[in-house]
Amino acid sequence: MGPGGGWVRAAHTALSGALTLGLLLHRTDLQKQEERGELLQPLAFVLLVLCSVLLYFSVSLMDPGFVKPEGAEAGEHEAQSMTLPQVPSGIQDIPTRRCGYCLLKQPMRARHCHLCQHCVRRYDHHCPWLENCVGERNHPLFIVYLSVQLLVLLWGGQVAWSGLNFEQSWDWLKHNAVLLISFLLIVTLSTVVLLLLVSHLYLISCNTTSWEFLSHHRISYLRHSGLENPFDQGLVLNLWRFFCSCHLTTWEQIYLARRAQPV
Repeated sequence: MGPGGGWVRAAHTALSGALTLGLLLHRTDLQKQEERGELLQPLAFVLLVLCSVLLYFSVSLMDPGFVKPEGAEAGEHEAQSMTLPQVPSGIQDIPTRRCGYCLLKQPMRARHCHLCQHCVRRYDHHCPWLENCVGERNHPLFIVYLSVQLLVLLWGGQVAWSGLNFEQSWDWLKHNAVLLISFLLIVTLSTVVLLLLVSHLYLISCNTTSWEFLSHHRISYLRHSGLENPFDQGLVLNLWRFFCSCHLTTWEQIYLARRAQPV
């Protein structure tokens, strides 16, 4: 994780807190409900914001799937291999690649992150807002975080809009500048999070990663596979393996089994 991780996480927490406080203190639907003693929605909104912040820290601080020294993950791989199709005979094993930076043997779909200084299993991307990689272990939780964050932003946008009764006067702008800026910021963030979530869900449904999608022509196991996507096992199995699998996946077995299937 990068040295600036503490500052980024502090900025995320401060921004979430400031936006929430601004929506509660201005004349919005939430404030009107508080004044009437109807605390259910204001409390639910605050709890949802708190949930999104906790998810952010969970994804940001957890191991994204750092590659460990040989033998450290043997037990997990052995348990997972029992659920995978038998690799057809006659297909040679894929040569293992040793990372030129950390000198560990990289499993298929792993990549070295120069910012984290680790090889990451099923590497997707390094997220500067998380100051952590998104990989095989934390990618599902990253999707949950994006979903909750989008819900918070959409609700926050509706709340901010409810407090903006537009008037063409300097007095109105002076008293509503913070709420107007909050609304515009929420709209911008909502657009970014929505695009991120949609693009990731699409890639997950195809069982590919952002790195593989953008660098398909440079990745040897994709260029030489003879298949457009050698890891695609169909929508249902792709989603099940991503969200429900409890073990690290031996991608080499799936790769070899898919290559052996008749076209």
